[in-house]
Amino acid sequence: MSSFVDRPRLVAGVLQLAERPRPRAIAGWRHAHWLAVGTVCLGAFLGQLTASITALVFPALERSFDAGFAAVAWVSLAYLLVLVALLAPVGRLSDTVGRKTMYLGGFAVFGLASLAAGFAGGLGTLVVCRAVQAVGGAMMQANSVALVARGVPGRAMRTALGIQAAAQALGLALGPTVGGLLVAHGSWRWAFWINVPIALLGMLAGWFLLPRSRSAAAESPAATVPPTTARGGPAGRHGTHRESRFDLLGLLLLAAASSTLLLGLSTASGLPLPGWAVVVLLAASAVFSVALARQEQRADRPIIAPGLVNTPGVRAGLAVALIGYLLLFCPLVLGPVMLAGAGVSAATAGLVITALPAAFAVAATVGGLLLPGHWSDARRGRTGALVTTAGLLALVLLPVSPLLSPLPLAVAGYGLGLLLPANNALVMRSIPAESSAVGGGMVNMVRSLGTALGTALPVLGVHLAGAAAGGRAVLLLLAGTALVAVRLSTAARPAGPPRPARR
Repeated sequence: MSSFVDRPRLVAGVLQLAERPRPRAIAGWRHAHWLAVGTVCLGAFLGQLTASITALVFPALERSFDAGFAAVAWVSLAYLLVLVALLAPVGRLSDTVGRKTMYLGGFAVFGLASLAAGFAGGLGTLVVCRAVQAVGGAMMQANSVALVARGVPGRAMRTALGIQAAAQALGLALGPTVGGLLVAHGSWRWAFWINVPIALLGMLAGWFLLPRSRSAAAESPAATVPPTTARGGPAGRHGTHRESRFDLLGLLLLAAASSTLLLGLSTASGLPLPGWAVVVLLAASAVFSVALARQEQRADRPIIAPGLVNTPGVRAGLAVALIGYLLLFCPLVLGPVMLAGAGVSAATAGLVITALPAAFAVAATVGGLLLPGHWSDARRGRTGALVTTAGLLALVLLPVSPLLSPLPLAVAGYGLGLLLPANNALVMRSIPAESSAVGGGMVNMVRSLGTALGTALPVLGVHLAGAAAGGRAVLLLLAGTALVAVRLSTAARPAGPPRPARR
């Protein structure tokens, strides 16, 4: 009997050992939180660098494995499917295990999977390695926003989130250039091996620079079983024992809904499956989504907590996050296709497209300084969405060329650099501190869905109407979607004053 009583203390002791405190000299420095932000930026940079490099090496993979484009596309599709499915549950688990522990483990898994991917002897092995890599990516992404939000003083949170977004943009911008050099002077394998030293650096930096995310209260046996349900009400008739059960059914429904949606869009975009499979897959996605919503309403510990989603400002903020990353990634995929159709070389097209993530990085870091200091995050986000709309409309109206396209791309990227950090700050301020990792996981989950849709939508448009007409139709659709983000940014306001951050 005593072994069962002592088990929570044993688990708490193991977790306390895993989350070593920072050296006193670092913990006592008044600017130590910026060192933690820099560590989180390593993970943000690594994830986006991998995404942009992987898309670039598709032709080399086709030649190496003698496979078609649809088969090679699974190298990215497998990563996105696993990432979307795991972000929310990993965020939930991180509230118990500890965000620092989970984040460092993410670097380890990501680095080892990248090393194995570089040695893959077949396409199937590479796809499996990418799926494992996504597990590490989920462990990092589900905790990145929460680590920043909890470790940075309230007034500096927007700047910190902007720096993190800039690190992502830097990874996106460098990916095509670095990938091109690696493939030209080495092989596609180096596109994965380059992740290993970055992951190792992230583990070392996180061990020394990230503060512990498990407080004494969180490590106590009493804290292992919360007194209230995940929906915010009193414990039900089953007591708190049932509340600790993991929502496995919700996880499976989330994976099924996202997988069938992405597979349906991929099939409509040219994946070699029968035409009727598009209807079946999209219908199945709708059914799984409805079942997921019902499951989360009655689950004791839901994967996607309805109580958080229904918090004022959170639902609109999550929608804006999805739209923002859809608007960010769609031009990155669509631009090279339209420029190639206009006779522009791949090298020149890469330089033209870089204008968008480069402007995004500038706006995310220092762009807010050009706005009035008294403006709220909601107003900053709304302004960014309007600027993005203007840039996308200019892309629709202007001819596609290396001389005319960079400016509207830069305008759109600048607007997104204003929109996304302000929106993320609004969402995290609206979420209770004890659920910050779950909230960060949901932000990253919708971001990944936006990335996936931003990859699938241009492929679908070009497949249906060609590079020129289909591309402009997609850009016009994006401009309309940006206007929706303008409206939603008005609604994305926190319910109360900003909460104090943990130093």
